[in-house]
Amino acid sequence: MLRSRGCSRAEGTEGLWIAIGSQVVFPEFSQRRAKAEGSGAVGPCVEPPAAPGTWSAGMPRYAQLVMGPAGSGKSTYCATMVQHCEALNRSVQVVNLDPAAEHFNYSVMADIRELIEVDDVMEDDCLRFGPNGGLVFCMEYFANNFDWLENCLGHVEDDYILFDCPGQIELYTHLPVMKQLVQQLEQWEFRVCGVFLVDSQFMVESFKFISGILAALSAMISLEIPQVNIMTKMDLLSKKAKKEIEKFLDPDMYSLLDDSASDLRSKKFKKLTKAICGLIDDYSMVRFLPYDQSDEESMNIVLQHIDFAIQYGEDLEFKEPKVILIIGFWYQCLPALSGLLTYSQQLLKFCLSSSGNLGFSGRSLKLTSLLNKQYQFYSLLLRLQYY
Repeated sequence: MLRSRGCSRAEGTEGLWIAIGSQVVFPEFSQRRAKAEGSGAVGPCVEPPAAPGTWSAGMPRYAQLVMGPAGSGKSTYCATMVQHCEALNRSVQVVNLDPAAEHFNYSVMADIRELIEVDDVMEDDCLRFGPNGGLVFCMEYFANNFDWLENCLGHVEDDYILFDCPGQIELYTHLPVMKQLVQQLEQWEFRVCGVFLVDSQFMVESFKFISGILAALSAMISLEIPQVNIMTKMDLLSKKAKKEIEKFLDPDMYSLLDDSASDLRSKKFKKLTKAICGLIDDYSMVRFLPYDQSDEESMNIVLQHIDFAIQYGEDLEFKEPKVILIIGFWYQCLPALSGLLTYSQQLLKFCLSSSGNLGFSGRSLKLTSLLNKQYQFYSLLLRLQYY
């Protein structure tokens, strides 16, 4: 299946080795990549890709790096967030970065499986990797072929892309692949926000909650980007479980530790847990937002937090409102404008009649002229209702 440059053990390669993308030749992958990047391709990159570096300087692009353990709902989050943004008339694209993914309910802008798949790596007689080793190999091969992703992304106005990432925690703790991806996206003028998902059904106990916090914290420290932590699958919880999980959204770590003190038998483990809780509570490093895909308000709150983290919308061009909106706005303002016109008219009459007795003729004339212009302006606005 796969051919390697220098794949022979006689050349000095002994024991387990991990091939790097630049040192390995993949016939199937090369054909797949050429097909994906060709002008007549069938797949995510159907459009002829834009030349690298064609985006204009000063126009940022926006990205969410959707992370989390396996089964935390990353693909479901991407699908529901795309639907929510479409309802808000916002254009959002999704890129699948999981080479082991099989099914997802969203259309992809680019799919890493067009470049490399875990099954191909596991079936290769030369590599013989398992599921986790195969995934690591695929991500390292992807890191050495970022130009494929650049060609697929191209550039369009107001880029906002969700990257559906793999769930293996080792990619964020002791491997540089995801960090390299973040650095590459930043070079492509992306403002990146990490979105770390944790299953709310897992976070109903204090110790599981602390382990979820540590997983989110490890990703935050490794990637060094703004990060929003989310509890997913809130719609699957019962009413009783929702009440119990509210204390974990804005937790008091010391009170959680006291509630679970009876389960701590080892003094060293209790001391370590107390130190971890103190670190989390004193510095407020990790907080979670609830995500309920059946509640539009919950989804909108999450999106607002992410937009604030990446400063979305600050550099977008102002778009003129439609004529219907302008007419509706003026009709709502007509009562107030009518009152201002009456007041301005009475004040103008008073100044005109008393201009000779005010004592300060220069100031009174300026005031009268100003009121006359204001009166003409209000009159012009009121005439709009007849057009």
